[in-house]
Amino acid sequence: MLALAVGLGFATIALPAVSGVALAQEGGEVPGESLGAASDAEFWRAVREGQEFTVSIPDKQAGVMIQSEGETWRNYRNGPVANFGGWVIVGMIIVLAMFYGLRGRIRIDSGLSDKMMRRFGNLELIGHWLTAGSFIVLGLTGLNTMYGRYLFGKSVESPGEFSGLHQFFAFTAYYGKLAHNYVAFAFMAGVVMIFVLWVKDNIPRGIDLKWLAVGGGLFSKNVHPPAKKFNAGQKFIFWTVILGGTTLSLSGLTLMFPFTFGLFAPTFSVLNVLGLNLPTEIPAIQEMQLAQIWHAVVAVVMISIIIAHIYIGSVGMEGAWDAMGSGMVDENWAREHHGLWVAETKGEAPPPDHDDGGDSKIAAGEAKPQPA
Repeated sequence: MLALAVGLGFATIALPAVSGVALAQEGGEVPGESLGAASDAEFWRAVREGQEFTVSIPDKQAGVMIQSEGETWRNYRNGPVANFGGWVIVGMIIVLAMFYGLRGRIRIDSGLSDKMMRRFGNLELIGHWLTAGSFIVLGLTGLNTMYGRYLFGKSVESPGEFSGLHQFFAFTAYYGKLAHNYVAFAFMAGVVMIFVLWVKDNIPRGIDLKWLAVGGGLFSKNVHPPAKKFNAGQKFIFWTVILGGTTLSLSGLTLMFPFTFGLFAPTFSVLNVLGLNLPTEIPAIQEMQLAQIWHAVVAVVMISIIIAHIYIGSVGMEGAWDAMGSGMVDENWAREHHGLWVAETKGEAPPPDHDDGGDSKIAAGEAKPQPA
């Protein structure tokens, strides 16, 4: 009896569905034309303006649904920044090629003396090559990130076609990024090292103006302006590496550790003291975008300057490579390009045409002869 009752109950429930008859639902009327508590227009306006909403996931940056500055950053990075960087680097190479064609290699006017003297110690060589070697790696991997997709052409624009160039670019881009991140710390260490070793010899002095007045003798033969251990041109390179390397390191750390700290909001706050009206409240994602643009611009400027430095220290000037190759230089080369330094090192009186305004230790009677 119990089974029969249960069966009849299920049959009764199923009958309307089998017969196709819909049962009316009882209840109140469904409310219509209700605007709710918030306006849809206001909500989407907030989304479009990039306002940050509350999210429950760990990544709080997801609270910004639309960040319109991202499109501005992309267009600026792939447009003016990429074009500027390309023209600056290519332009520097063209200028150096023209200079070499007109001036040729800068020779030692008095010829090689076959007498060598120590210019840099082993620690100085290590500091230089640690900085230089790491910068070359960073420069190449950074340029590959910026221009690699253009150099490899359509092979990258067609993701379905994995050509050899496409695979090569994928390989270099992936491992280049890893190398860029890790080698960066070697570069930072090198910058600190050369700063400690050479800052005392790179303070600008009055004799640097004399060097600049004649272009360092780079454009004329038998012109050798006074210079100590570093001339004005080398001091410019030094401070470019120190200041540029520092700002590259800071912006690079911002990109390697995103959303950890920002550089531009506090920097803008300081600059506003000068009467500027720069924003001091910058969203974290926009801090990353500004850091990337700044990193790229400073990098291409430094790369172009270092290209000139490499040129003059290798094929551009006779005897210059030895200074950083072995630390030893020909004495005649040293006298022509760093006459005051030679006089101080050997305990000699400065050359008559190398007046340094009394700045030399020789003039003060403080120098002591040192072994060559």
